[in-house]
Parts: sequence; C-alpha cells; structure tokens
Amino acid sequence: MSEAIRKNFASDNIAPACPEVMDAMIRANSGPAPAYGGDEQSTTLEARFAELFEHDLRCFPIATGTAANSLALAALVPPYGAVLCDQSAHIANDEGGAPEFFTHGAKLITIPSDDGRMLPDALQTTIELNREGGIQSTPARALSLTQATEWGTVYSLARLRELTAIARQNNLPVHMDGARLANAVAHLDCSLADITWKLGIDVLSFGGTKNGAIAAEAVLFFNTALAEDFIRRIKRGGHLWSKQRYLSAQLLPLLHDNLWLKHARQANAMAQRLAHGLRRQPGAKLPFEVQGNEVFVVLPEPLVTQLEAAGYVFYRWPTPAGVDGTLIRLVTHYATEQTDVDALLASL
Repeated sequence: MSEAIRKNFASDNIAPACPEVMDAMIRANSGPAPAYGGDEQSTTLEARFAELFEHDLRCFPIATGTAANSLALAALVPPYGAVLCDQSAHIANDEGGAPEFFTHGAKLITIPSDDGRMLPDALQTTIELNREGGIQSTPARALSLTQATEWGTVYSLARLRELTAIARQNNLPVHMDGARLANAVAHLDCSLADITWKLGIDVLSFGGTKNGAIAAEAVLFFNTALAEDFIRRIKRGGHLWSKQRYLSAQLLPLLHDNLWLKHARQANAMAQRLAHGLRRQPGAKLPFEVQGNEVFVVLPEPLVTQLEAAGYVFYRWPTPAGVDGTLIRLVTHYATEQTDVDALLASL
C-alpha cells in the first residue's frame, strides 16, 4: 500500500480496511441471503474459527470491541458479582461503563501492575481479600485478561497458565480481551489454541477492526455451555444485525491464508523499527517492552511539540511522577510502512 507518508500514529483504528475485506464485502452484497446469522458467510465463519483454534466453539460476530467485551462478561457475571481485571484494562478505562451496563451492575475490581501484565500473587491476594469481605463485598465471579495489554506488552504463556490456574481453583471463568490478540500471537510465535483454550480461556473477544476490518469482532466461546442464550443477550442489547453477512464477510478474508497474522506481523515489525530508532534518540526513554504494535516513549517536551508541528498525530499520556519529559503513545498497524516510520524518526 504505497502512498504519501502516513503521519497518524494515534491508533490502529485509524487504518483503512484492507483490500481483501473490501472485496469480500462486495462479493457478499450479491442477491438475497438469510437474515440474523443464517447466511452462508456466518455458518462458514464459525467452522473456520473452529478449524483455526482446533476446538469446537460458538462464534458470534459483533460490530465493536466494547460490545464484544461487555456482552461476553454479561454471560459470565451476575449483576451482584465482580470482574477482576488489570488496572490498565480497556474494560475498566475505555468502555464508558458499558461492561457495568450490560452486566446490569456488576463491579470491575482492578488489580495494579507495572506493565499491564497481572501478577499471579496479586490475583491470589485480591481473591482472598475479596472472600474475606464476606457479604459486605461484591463477590468475584470472573477474571478478564487483556492480550496484548494496553501498554503494548504481551503475557507469556507461562504467566497466563498461572493466572488461569488460580481462576480455576477459585471457580472463576476466564474472559480474554483479544482486540490485539493477533499481535500477541505474532510476538509469541504460537498457535491460537496455545494462547487461549489450552491455557483455560473460556471466552474470547477476537479483534478484527484493528487488524484490517471495517467494524467486526467475534465473541468465541470455547466453553460452549456459557453461550446458552447468548444470542438473546445480543438481541436485547441492540447488537444483533439482521444482515449479519456483512459482519462475517469482513472476518472471513482475515482468517483466509492467515491474513490476520500477516497483518499483525507487519504492525509489530514497524513498532520494533520505531522503537529501535527512538532508543537512539537522545533524551528518549521507553518505559515498557515493545512486544506488540504500541510504542510508549517519554520525549523532551520540545521534541513532542516538534512532532506535532510537523503534522504527526498521536496521544499524549499521563507522564508518571518524577519522570522528566512527556509520555506519548505511537501505534503502528498493518498498513504502516518503513518509510512512514523513518520519516517520523527523521522529524525528531
């Protein structure tokens, strides 16, 4: 995808839909098709996901990540219960109260971490303190993990195994926010099965929008018993598309020939190139490992304003106390090219 230098590093949501998705949408737009998921694209999608994950599952295409997470959690947690999650989790900071709304009042209990990766000891301590609270506490009823994390780091398979084991010991079903799961798989070089159900993940929000789709995610239930009546939650929540073929049609090309993984590898590679260049910049500090497609860097304020004056778009982040400079986030995506990264670095 060669064109003018791309200067928007604000998010992977700013990327255009990939050509394969646009072509699939045009093909899907031919003649009538059964409504509400009875179409060929939707039935094929569930089978394709089951093949890729090497496991029987239930698949529910959803238009947004917030809806996917919130509806999935609603299937796991009663209104009087709580979801345990990292303090940086998207469900706790960036979904406008939707998880609480869709669960009809369930509480989110956040667990502090240094880099978005929850520590097993912290999880165990939180569960024990929650239980000690008795009837006065909102009981923990599920664990939600974000992979890759909101700080651009990636859980190791060993860490995930420890966390899900603790959840199992305490009868907590496990949800995974996989908006950037593809980036995590690309980093770990593992299979989709290895990073999900084989480690005890019960339900996954699989991201497509950040990886080349227009607006398409999928809620995947590996524990299919939890999916009972889930379609009714979708309908009641206003997220059941009558023309669902247009959701499924976006995801199918991403799953074909591992396009989802090729996109993630490109995004990750560009993030690594960007991080390498920033580390050579005097005064730059990268507070987190760059393992996905997000790069957090502390730069002297004059350099930040210099980038903005050059037309670059990114988010300023709250800078930790005691740190000199300004923390910003730079995000790459499947359409980011070397020339885009090199141009940004040359602007510093």
